[in-house]
Amino acid sequence: MTRLRFFNNATLFIAFANYRMALLRNTATAFARSYTSAKLSKIRSGCYKECVMTLLILGLVIFLGVHSVSIFADPWRNRMIARLGEGPFKGLYSLIALLGLILIIWGYGQARLTPEVLYSPPMWLRHVALLLLLPVFPLLFATYLPGHIRRTLKHPMLIAVKLWALAHLLANGMLADVLLFGGFLAWAVADRISLKRRQPRKTPALPGTPMNDAIAVVGGLIVYGLFVVWLHQALIGVPPVVT
Repeated sequence: MTRLRFFNNATLFIAFANYRMALLRNTATAFARSYTSAKLSKIRSGCYKECVMTLLILGLVIFLGVHSVSIFADPWRNRMIARLGEGPFKGLYSLIALLGLILIIWGYGQARLTPEVLYSPPMWLRHVALLLLLPVFPLLFATYLPGHIRRTLKHPMLIAVKLWALAHLLANGMLADVLLFGGFLAWAVADRISLKRRQPRKTPALPGTPMNDAIAVVGGLIVYGLFVVWLHQALIGVPPVVT
Protein backbone atom coordinates (compact mmCIF):
# COMPACT_ATOMS: atom_id res chain seq x y z
CA MET A 1 0.00 0.00 0.00
CA THR A 2 2.84 2.38 0.86
CA ARG A 3 4.57 1.64 -2.43
CA LEU A 4 1.31 2.18 -4.35
CA ARG A 5 0.73 5.51 -2.63
CA PHE A 6 4.32 6.56 -3.37
CA PHE A 7 3.87 5.53 -7.00
CA ASN A 8 0.64 7.52 -7.31
CA ASN A 9 2.21 10.60 -5.73
CA ALA A 10 5.24 10.33 -8.00
CA THR A 11 2.96 10.00 -11.01
CA LEU A 12 0.96 13.06 -9.98
CA PHE A 13 4.17 15.03 -9.39
CA ILE A 14 5.57 14.08 -12.78
CA ALA A 15 2.28 14.93 -14.48
CA PHE A 16 2.14 18.28 -12.71
CA ALA A 17 5.77 19.01 -13.60
CA ASN A 18 5.10 18.15 -17.25
CA TYR A 19 2.03 20.40 -17.18
CA ARG A 20 4.08 23.28 -15.74
CA MET A 21 6.83 22.76 -18.31
CA ALA A 22 4.32 22.71 -21.15
CA LEU A 23 2.68 25.85 -19.80
CA LEU A 24 6.04 27.63 -19.55
CA ARG A 25 7.03 26.44 -23.00
CA ASN A 26 3.76 27.68 -24.51
CA THR A 27 4.11 31.00 -22.71
CA ALA A 28 7.69 31.42 -23.93
CA THR A 29 6.65 30.49 -27.47
CA ALA A 30 3.78 32.96 -27.39
CA PHE A 31 6.04 35.68 -26.05
CA ALA A 32 8.68 34.95 -28.69
CA ARG A 33 6.07 35.07 -31.45
CA SER A 34 4.61 38.29 -30.07
CA TYR A 35 8.06 39.88 -29.77
CA THR A 36 9.05 38.74 -33.27
CA SER A 37 5.77 40.01 -34.69
CA ALA A 38 6.26 43.37 -33.00
CA LYS A 39 9.81 43.63 -34.31
CA LEU A 40 8.73 42.68 -37.83
CA SER A 41 5.86 45.18 -37.64
CA LYS A 42 8.29 47.88 -36.55
CA ILE A 43 10.70 46.97 -39.35
CA ARG A 44 7.89 46.98 -41.90
CA SER A 45 6.66 50.33 -40.58
CA GLY A 46 10.16 51.81 -40.84
CA CYS A 47 10.61 50.44 -44.36
CA TYR A 48 7.18 51.77 -45.35
CA LYS A 49 8.04 55.22 -44.01
CA GLU A 50 11.30 55.21 -45.95
CA CYS A 51 9.52 54.12 -49.15
CA VAL A 52 6.89 56.83 -48.75
CA MET A 53 9.51 59.52 -48.16
CA THR A 54 11.53 58.24 -51.11
CA LEU A 55 8.51 58.52 -53.39
CA LEU A 56 7.72 62.01 -52.09
CA ILE A 57 11.31 63.15 -52.70
CA LEU A 58 11.33 61.47 -56.14
CA GLY A 59 8.11 63.29 -57.02
CA LEU A 60 9.59 66.61 -55.93
CA VAL A 61 12.77 65.97 -57.92
CA ILE A 62 10.77 65.12 -61.06
CA PHE A 63 8.21 67.92 -60.76
CA LEU A 64 10.54 70.70 -59.66
CA GLY A 65 13.33 69.36 -61.86
CA VAL A 66 11.29 69.61 -65.04
CA HIS A 67 10.21 73.12 -63.98
CA SER A 68 13.86 74.01 -63.43
CA VAL A 69 15.02 73.32 -66.97
CA SER A 70 14.78 77.03 -67.78
CA ILE A 71 16.82 77.84 -64.66
CA PHE A 72 19.76 75.56 -65.33
CA ALA A 73 19.56 74.65 -69.03
CA ASP A 74 17.67 77.31 -70.95
CA PRO A 75 19.78 76.95 -74.14
CA TRP A 76 19.20 73.18 -74.11
CA ARG A 77 15.46 73.78 -73.73
CA ASN A 78 15.46 76.06 -76.76
CA ARG A 79 17.35 73.46 -78.81
CA MET A 80 14.90 70.73 -77.83
CA ILE A 81 11.93 72.90 -78.83
CA ALA A 82 13.59 73.58 -82.18
CA ARG A 83 14.23 69.84 -82.69
CA LEU A 84 10.93 68.39 -81.45
CA GLY A 85 8.59 71.29 -82.05
CA GLU A 86 6.87 73.33 -79.36
CA GLY A 87 3.77 71.12 -79.17
CA PRO A 88 5.56 67.75 -78.66
CA PHE A 89 8.04 69.33 -76.25
CA LYS A 90 5.25 70.79 -74.12
CA GLY A 91 3.39 67.46 -74.25
CA LEU A 92 6.43 65.54 -72.99
CA TYR A 93 7.09 68.27 -70.41
CA SER A 94 3.50 68.00 -69.15
CA LEU A 95 3.59 64.20 -68.88
CA ILE A 96 6.79 64.25 -66.82
CA ALA A 97 5.41 67.01 -64.60
CA LEU A 98 2.16 65.04 -64.13
CA LEU A 99 4.10 61.95 -63.05
CA GLY A 100 5.99 64.03 -60.48
CA LEU A 101 2.76 65.62 -59.24
CA ILE A 102 1.10 62.21 -58.76
CA LEU A 103 4.07 60.96 -56.74
CA ILE A 104 4.03 64.14 -54.63
CA ILE A 105 0.30 63.86 -53.88
CA TRP A 106 0.48 60.15 -53.03
CA GLY A 107 3.74 60.38 -51.09
CA TYR A 108 2.64 63.39 -49.05
CA GLY A 109 -0.77 61.87 -48.33
CA GLN A 110 0.79 58.63 -47.07
CA ALA A 111 3.49 60.45 -45.10
CA ARG A 112 0.81 62.32 -43.16
CA LEU A 113 -0.54 58.99 -41.86
CA THR A 114 2.73 58.30 -40.02
CA PRO A 115 3.99 61.82 -39.26
CA GLU A 116 7.52 62.54 -38.13
CA VAL A 117 7.60 65.78 -36.13
CA LEU A 118 10.53 68.13 -36.61
CA TYR A 119 9.07 71.13 -34.77
CA SER A 120 5.73 72.17 -33.28
CA PRO A 121 4.67 75.68 -34.35
CA PRO A 122 2.65 77.73 -31.83
CA MET A 123 -1.03 78.13 -32.59
CA TRP A 124 -0.75 81.86 -33.34
CA LEU A 125 1.40 81.10 -36.38
CA ARG A 126 -1.68 79.57 -38.01
CA HIS A 127 -3.26 83.03 -38.02
CA VAL A 128 -0.09 84.49 -39.54
CA ALA A 129 -0.22 81.76 -42.19
CA LEU A 130 -3.83 82.61 -43.06
CA LEU A 131 -2.85 86.26 -43.57
CA LEU A 132 0.08 85.29 -45.79
CA LEU A 133 -2.23 83.10 -47.87
CA LEU A 134 -4.76 85.89 -48.41
CA PRO A 135 -3.13 87.33 -51.60
CA VAL A 136 -2.14 83.94 -53.07
CA PHE A 137 -5.19 83.32 -55.26
CA PRO A 138 -5.48 86.94 -56.47
CA LEU A 139 -1.80 86.73 -57.49
CA LEU A 140 -2.42 83.46 -59.34
CA PHE A 141 -5.37 85.00 -61.16
CA ALA A 142 -3.32 88.10 -61.98
CA THR A 143 -0.73 85.87 -63.68
CA TYR A 144 -3.26 85.11 -66.43
CA LEU A 145 -5.18 88.39 -66.29
CA PRO A 146 -2.69 91.14 -67.24
CA GLY A 147 -3.19 94.45 -65.53
CA HIS A 148 -1.57 96.79 -63.05
CA ILE A 149 -0.86 93.93 -60.59
CA ARG A 150 1.07 91.87 -63.11
CA ARG A 151 2.86 94.88 -64.57
CA THR A 152 4.00 96.01 -61.11
CA LEU A 153 4.99 92.64 -59.65
CA LYS A 154 6.28 91.16 -62.96
CA HIS A 155 6.04 87.57 -61.72
CA PRO A 156 2.96 87.28 -59.48
CA MET A 157 2.86 83.46 -59.70
CA LEU A 158 6.30 83.09 -58.12
CA ILE A 159 5.30 85.47 -55.34
CA ALA A 160 2.15 83.37 -54.80
CA VAL A 161 4.20 80.15 -54.58
CA LYS A 162 6.62 81.72 -52.09
CA LEU A 163 3.80 82.99 -49.87
CA TRP A 164 1.96 79.65 -50.07
CA ALA A 165 5.08 77.65 -49.18
CA LEU A 166 6.22 79.99 -46.39
CA ALA A 167 2.76 80.06 -44.82
CA HIS A 168 2.59 76.26 -44.71
CA LEU A 169 6.09 76.00 -43.26
CA LEU A 170 5.06 78.35 -40.45
CA ALA A 171 1.95 76.33 -39.65
CA ASN A 172 3.29 72.77 -40.10
CA GLY A 173 6.35 71.08 -38.64
CA MET A 174 6.30 67.54 -40.03
CA LEU A 175 9.19 66.16 -42.09
CA ALA A 176 6.92 65.75 -45.13
CA ASP A 177 5.80 69.40 -44.80
CA VAL A 178 9.38 70.65 -44.70
CA LEU A 179 10.30 68.58 -47.76
CA LEU A 180 7.24 69.62 -49.76
CA PHE A 181 6.88 73.30 -48.92
CA GLY A 182 10.59 73.87 -48.41
CA GLY A 183 11.25 72.40 -51.85
CA PHE A 184 8.71 74.66 -53.52
CA LEU A 185 10.01 77.71 -51.65
CA ALA A 186 13.60 77.00 -52.71
CA TRP A 187 12.49 76.46 -56.32
CA ALA A 188 10.51 79.73 -56.43
CA VAL A 189 13.46 81.72 -55.03
CA ALA A 190 15.88 80.11 -57.52
CA ASP A 191 13.52 80.72 -60.44
CA ARG A 192 13.05 84.37 -59.51
CA ILE A 193 16.81 84.90 -59.32
CA SER A 194 17.35 83.19 -62.68
CA LEU A 195 14.73 85.37 -64.37
CA LYS A 196 16.96 88.39 -63.82
CA ARG A 197 19.61 86.96 -66.16
CA ARG A 198 17.39 85.08 -68.65
CA GLN A 199 16.13 86.53 -71.88
CA PRO A 200 12.40 87.18 -71.44
CA ARG A 201 10.17 85.13 -73.73
CA LYS A 202 7.36 86.54 -75.76
CA THR A 203 4.13 84.91 -74.68
CA PRO A 204 0.61 85.69 -75.94
CA ALA A 205 -1.44 87.55 -73.36
CA LEU A 206 -4.68 89.41 -73.01
CA PRO A 207 -4.55 93.20 -73.13
CA GLY A 208 -3.99 94.68 -69.68
CA THR A 209 -7.03 96.43 -68.23
CA PRO A 210 -8.17 97.60 -64.79
CA MET A 211 -11.06 95.13 -65.11
CA ASN A 212 -8.57 92.27 -65.13
CA ASP A 213 -7.20 93.49 -61.80
CA ALA A 214 -10.70 93.64 -60.33
CA ILE A 215 -11.51 90.13 -61.55
CA ALA A 216 -8.22 88.81 -60.17
CA VAL A 217 -8.76 90.36 -56.73
CA VAL A 218 -12.47 89.54 -56.35
CA GLY A 219 -12.23 86.08 -57.90
CA GLY A 220 -9.09 85.24 -55.92
CA LEU A 221 -10.63 86.30 -52.62
CA ILE A 222 -13.75 84.25 -53.33
CA VAL A 223 -11.64 81.14 -53.99
CA TYR A 224 -9.61 81.88 -50.84
CA GLY A 225 -12.82 82.04 -48.80
CA LEU A 226 -14.03 78.75 -50.28
CA PHE A 227 -10.74 77.10 -49.37
CA VAL A 228 -10.89 78.38 -45.80
CA VAL A 229 -14.48 77.30 -45.11
CA TRP A 230 -14.71 74.12 -47.19
CA LEU A 231 -12.32 73.20 -50.01
CA HIS A 232 -9.14 72.76 -47.96
CA GLN A 233 -10.74 70.18 -45.70
CA ALA A 234 -12.58 68.52 -48.60
CA LEU A 235 -9.45 68.17 -50.76
CA ILE A 236 -6.63 67.90 -48.20
CA GLY A 237 -8.52 66.51 -45.23
CA VAL A 238 -7.28 69.15 -42.77
CA PRO A 239 -9.27 72.23 -41.71
CA PRO A 240 -7.18 75.42 -42.07
CA VAL A 241 -8.91 76.97 -39.06
CA VAL A 242 -8.92 74.96 -35.81
CA THR A 243 -11.88 75.87 -33.61
